[in-house]
Amino acid sequence: MSNESPARDETPSAGTVPAAGAVPAGGADPAPGPERDRTVTVVHLVRHGEVENPDGVLYGRRPGYHLSELGRQMADRVAEHLAERDIRYIVSSPLERAQETATPIAKSHALDIDTDGRLIEAANVFEGKTFGVGDGAMRRPGNWRHLTNPFRPSWGEPYLDQVVRMMGALSAARDAARGHEAVAVSHQLPIWIVRSFTERRRLWHDPRRRQCSLASLTTFTYEGDRLVSVGYSEPARDLVPAHLLPGARRRFGKGSVKGAKGFGA
Repeated sequence: MSNESPARDETPSAGTVPAAGAVPAGGADPAPGPERDRTVTVVHLVRHGEVENPDGVLYGRRPGYHLSELGRQMADRVAEHLAERDIRYIVSSPLERAQETATPIAKSHALDIDTDGRLIEAANVFEGKTFGVGDGAMRRPGNWRHLTNPFRPSWGEPYLDQVVRMMGALSAARDAARGHEAVAVSHQLPIWIVRSFTERRRLWHDPRRRQCSLASLTTFTYEGDRLVSVGYSEPARDLVPAHLLPGARRRFGKGSVKGAKGFGA
């Protein structure tokens, strides 16, 4: 996106969004009082594995998109990575690719999978179409009315709405696993947006620069209700095709690479 005037930036200010105890990762931590709850809880926010997408469309919230064979390998890798962790609660977006990513993790810990609609992919007006970064879609007149404001963004669910629902889902997972660890499976854009909020970054961004690869973990650590750190890891990085790693050019439609992603997935 173009670097326009920051006056239109929708980065949340204090009091704009319910913070649910969140603070900037690495930020100042006030002196603890005698009543402060120091119970440590960890929530791993997992992005699903690769999706079978032979037509190269932006599938968004559309049903019927399942993990590819490679995506299932990625899900198994995440399950292996978390096998020895103290996981007590597993929750997922309602979309098939997220549920299928959660399945081997749940199996390895003998847990059921809860579903939370707040973890769903961001809504996007280009769902079902071929639309990608760098493919000329922004030069098509029919798309212009949806591309007027990259700070909101005008083509889909507002960033602030994503923050509110994702913070709520994180808080619910934290409460369900209090004193232990939880896994919540979601999608690239909502994960990146909630991480950006907790780390006090602007919410509008270049989609190619999101640090949220397929089957990656964005890990939130809490003391009581207070978020004290955010970490990131990629247990399946060696399985991720080079064109899907951060910074790679992605596109949809004729000549696209199978499984390529545009504005998150």
